[in-house]
Amino acid sequence: MRNPRWRARKRKVAKRLFPLFAPLIFSPMASPISTSAAKKSAKSTNKTVVAGYKIMQFDEVAYNLYNEMGLGQTGLKYEIFSKALTGYYNMKHEGRLSDKPVLTMVDFTRSSKQKRLWVVDIEKKEMLHHTYVAHGRNSGEEFAENFSNDDKSYMSSIGFYVTQATYQGKHGLSLKLEGLDEGFNTNALDRCVVIHGAEYASPAFIKQSGRLGRSLGCPALPMEEHEDIIKTVMGSTAMYIHANKDTYTSHYLDHTTAMAELINDNPNNTKLPPSTDVSI
Repeated sequence: MRNPRWRARKRKVAKRLFPLFAPLIFSPMASPISTSAAKKSAKSTNKTVVAGYKIMQFDEVAYNLYNEMGLGQTGLKYEIFSKALTGYYNMKHEGRLSDKPVLTMVDFTRSSKQKRLWVVDIEKKEMLHHTYVAHGRNSGEEFAENFSNDDKSYMSSIGFYVTQATYQGKHGLSLKLEGLDEGFNTNALDRCVVIHGAEYASPAFIKQSGRLGRSLGCPALPMEEHEDIIKTVMGSTAMYIHANKDTYTSHYLDHTTAMAELINDNPNNTKLPPSTDVSI
C-alpha cells in the first residue's frame, strides 16, 4: 500500500497538471478543421501529455528519495529538493558534473538562525551535511530578501551552480563556484563568490547578535565544518540556492530532460516508477 502522504502529493501534482491533460478529456465544439491541422494539433497535444506524464514520474522518484533520506524532518521543503534534483539531472545531461553523486542545497527562505544548507549523496541516499550558511550583507538582516548578480552588490545570488577548484585564501580553504543561470548568478566567478569558512557563521554569533553574520555575497560556513564540506562537494558537483523570487527562471528545471537522464543514469538502488518508457 502506498504511503498516504504520497497519495496526497500525487493528487496535488495531478491537479497542477490538469490543464495539460484537459485537451484529451474535453473535445472542443468547434467548426471542422483540415486533416493536416487536426494531425498537427493532436501531435502537439500528445507532446504536452507526455511532458506532463514525465513530470509526474519524476515527482514520484524525487518524493520517494526525499522520504528515504528523511529530509522533511530536517526542515528541507520537498519543493526545494525537487527543483534541486531536477537541476542536478539537467546539469548531468549537459555533461557539467563529475561522477560524484553529490547535491548541495541552500534554502534562503529560512532564517539565518536556522540550519539551511544540506549536502546529500544521491546514490547512497544519505544526508552528508546539514549546517548554517551566511547570506550577503545587502541581501537582508536575519532573512535574505534581496539578490543580485552584480559586482560589488554584496548580495547573494540564487540558482544553480557547479563547484570548481579549491584554493587557499584569507579564510583558509575556499571553493570557487560557477553560476549557470544567466542574469541570476553567472558573475559568481568574477565576483569571487566562493564557499569559505567564517567565524560569523556560527551558533555563537547567533547567540551574541540574534542572527548569523553576513558575507559580501559568499555562502560562508562555520569554521569547524567548512573544510569537510568543501572536500565533499569540490570537483564539479551541483549546487542550488533557493529563494522566494517570482522572477527566477532556469532551463535546468526541465523535468522531461531530468527524467530521461535519470533513466539513462539509473543510479544504484534508485527505484523508478512503472511504465517509465511510456510513449503516447
